[in-house]
Amino acid sequence: MTLLPESIELEVVTPERQLVHETVDEVQLPGLRGYLGILPGHAPLISELGVGVLSYRKGNMTRYLSIVHGYAEVLPDRVIVLAAIAERAEEIDVERATRARERAEKRLAGKGADVDWDRATFALQRALVRLQAAARAGTSIPAEEHHAAP
Repeated sequence: MTLLPESIELEVVTPERQLVHETVDEVQLPGLRGYLGILPGHAPLISELGVGVLSYRKGNMTRYLSIVHGYAEVLPDRVIVLAAIAERAEEIDVERATRARERAEKRLAGKGADVDWDRATFALQRALVRLQAAARAGTSIPAEEHHAAP
């Protein structure tokens, strides 16, 4: 009989740096088609990541990161996230993210043929997920700034 691991080693890296490398109790990942909840002993899998908030819990402390695309490898005792873009919630500049959201919304509201819809949509998604991660971590965001991430 195989014993299940009691924790998960979580590693989150981007091309620029390693953001997380610690032992945790659970992880939630923004998969391409929805969120994945990972507990110790999870079946092995590889998943493409979407745009969303990655959360992980250690004891009664939960931490958040904004994630923009990448891949995750899940093993029973380890999760490795290779993210194209990731940012710790406490490092997010809320004012800058709010301005980025406003610029993207303005571009998308324009009816001109010169609007790069894919780029503007991506910018809006990234800004919204950054604001969502910051809000979950307790960073002060005015009520009118709260939007659900797509």
